[in-house]
Amino acid sequence: MSLKRRMSALIFIDSIIVLFSIFIGYFFLYPVDNPFAQSYLLVSSLAIFMAHNAFAMFFGLYKKVWEYASIRELVSIALAVTLSIVVVAAAQLIFTGNVMMRALIITWMLHIILIGGSRLSWRVFRDSVVPRVKNTNKKRTIIIGAGSAGTMVARQLLRSYDSPLHPVAFIDDNKNRAGLEILGMPVLTDTAQLKEHVHQLNAEHIIIAIPSLDKTTSAVLQQRAVDTGVKVQAMPLIEDLLTGKVSVSDIKDVKIEDLLGREEVQLDLGAISEKLTGKTILVTGAGGSIGSEICRQVLRFNPKQLLLVGHGENSIYLIDMELRDKVPAGTEILPIIANVQDRERIFTIMETYSPDVIYHAAAHKHVPLMESNPFEAVKNNIYGTKNVAEAADTFGVGHFVLVSTDKAVNPPNVMGATKRFAEMIVQNLAKTSKTNFAAVRFGNVLGSRGSVVPLFKKQIAAGGPVTVTDAEMTRYFMTIPEASRLVIQAGTLAKGGEVFVLDMGEPVKIVDLAKNVIQLSGYTVDEIGIKFSGIRPGEKMYEELLDPAEIQQGFVFPKIHIGRATPISSSELAYVLEKIPGMTPSELKGVLVGLANRKNVGSLMERKQVVEAEVLQSV
Repeated sequence: MSLKRRMSALIFIDSIIVLFSIFIGYFFLYPVDNPFAQSYLLVSSLAIFMAHNAFAMFFGLYKKVWEYASIRELVSIALAVTLSIVVVAAAQLIFTGNVMMRALIITWMLHIILIGGSRLSWRVFRDSVVPRVKNTNKKRTIIIGAGSAGTMVARQLLRSYDSPLHPVAFIDDNKNRAGLEILGMPVLTDTAQLKEHVHQLNAEHIIIAIPSLDKTTSAVLQQRAVDTGVKVQAMPLIEDLLTGKVSVSDIKDVKIEDLLGREEVQLDLGAISEKLTGKTILVTGAGGSIGSEICRQVLRFNPKQLLLVGHGENSIYLIDMELRDKVPAGTEILPIIANVQDRERIFTIMETYSPDVIYHAAAHKHVPLMESNPFEAVKNNIYGTKNVAEAADTFGVGHFVLVSTDKAVNPPNVMGATKRFAEMIVQNLAKTSKTNFAAVRFGNVLGSRGSVVPLFKKQIAAGGPVTVTDAEMTRYFMTIPEASRLVIQAGTLAKGGEVFVLDMGEPVKIVDLAKNVIQLSGYTVDEIGIKFSGIRPGEKMYEELLDPAEIQQGFVFPKIHIGRATPISSSELAYVLEKIPGMTPSELKGVLVGLANRKNVGSLMERKQVVEAEVLQSV
């Protein structure tokens, strides 16, 4: 029905209701043939007819969608009716010198009942009379949270003909709601007993509808829900609702990242903006997981130029195309295909574009693969870093941030040792350079290319089993956006030579991670299976973010602190790099791992003797 027809119909219905109400109110008190009553009735009918339609227009009673009416709409009706009666009383007083209060009270009550009933009748009709699709084919759903959000979700599911879900109960830890019913469904308590509730109700689906929860509490609740083995979804968090990222009706699947429960750090936007806005920013490894996310974060601060440097043509093409869709005015994006191992090419780029800030994220990162290809790890992670860092020093780049890893701590493998050497390169340059050098060390990031979660998903899609190296193996995890934001923030804190360490929270057992990924994919562990394959070459049972000798108390910024990572001297470093080309792979690993794990170093001659002895010993 068009708006014009809809308004005409409602005005006609309301006119009948208000005249009927005023007539019945007087009929209960006075004979209709009483001349005194007739004069009052005439004045009152005209007044209430005009007043009601005026106030109905003012409060929008003719434009509201009454099938979704709530308390707010009922309040609007009450105000319109009450003010209409006030106008009638004033008209009676002015034209007759008296107010018939008892008749007006009866009229007010009838007016409220009939107007409200006419508006809510369509909602009652839809909720109770319109035939519904039988619930037998719908999944029995538990809603966690019996507040306004949970009630809204339940009402929406009950009204929806197409929804595959049918709510059967609420669960809420508020003891005051125990035993109550909402929309005809019981309110149960104690989410700690969620698995038992799911079993008793034969539930197949869970929706978490408490958007005000902090991420830590939400993660605990979501983990309980995932442990039940049924499908789990959740409403967005309150900060996402307030910032407009999502709407309250956007129910999403729970992801593995949600189970980390890491609160989002509030960045020092002023300090970051000062470093990045209007500047030329260069990111190496810009097509990788971390490098591409750093590019996305940097773009928010309106740099003058953003240089996307990478060796992989396709990955640079993809991030270039993505960023061009949201590039702000005044920012130029320049994709550059270059290998950090190509020293001449890197120096040419620095000379041509004179970047103000460099984020060096290019690296070989796969531990077992680098065990088999140690010289490639050296060329990319050590010589590549050396090329980019020395070019930054030569051409006066203001800030240089090396993206490092927790595998650089006490490394038993080539990859970790080369990353520790990369840290030592920038630490040594920081002693004499005008460029502000720093390194940022963190653990695994969920969802990065080649990481364990995409591998698990691929194995699950193939029917399983999921392979885990060892039941006791643990790793630190954080999300790609969080890691990238903290890398950018750490760059603003650098004064020269620091190794910043990001707070990764508590380590996670890989086998527990595998179970969660299986359950979030809609399967049980028994259906997919978990196979233990044994520790691969170069892997550690657990990772460390700092050696005990490197630990400093306190944070320089939330989730960021500085480690006491002691480098070998530049002369010693040069000596080691000079010897590397002539080593065999086994010699190379022995020297790299041996020196990367050494805490305190002596003089250059003593170190030379140690290096030569280690080389000879490994032959």
